Amino acid sequence: MLIIAQIVVSLILIMLILLQERSAGLGGVFGGAGGTPYQTRRGLERAIFWGTIVAAVLFAALALANLFLTR
Repeated sequence: MLIIAQIVVSLILIMLILLQERSAGLGGVFGGAGGTPYQTRRGLERAIFWGTIVAAVLFAALALANLFLTR
């Protein structure tokens, strides 16, 4: 049961990471995006950011639980 939950959470985590859009274009890689270095997250972007953090913590907790409970 823990393995199935871990697989589901990992798929959700992958999806949330891929949804996060950082700087677009090659100029953002070298710092020449022209934007400000700090931008506040609003709306859906904030929800995706916090969802990613929650999914990562849940994934780590499931991994530790799976490690210690299967011994």
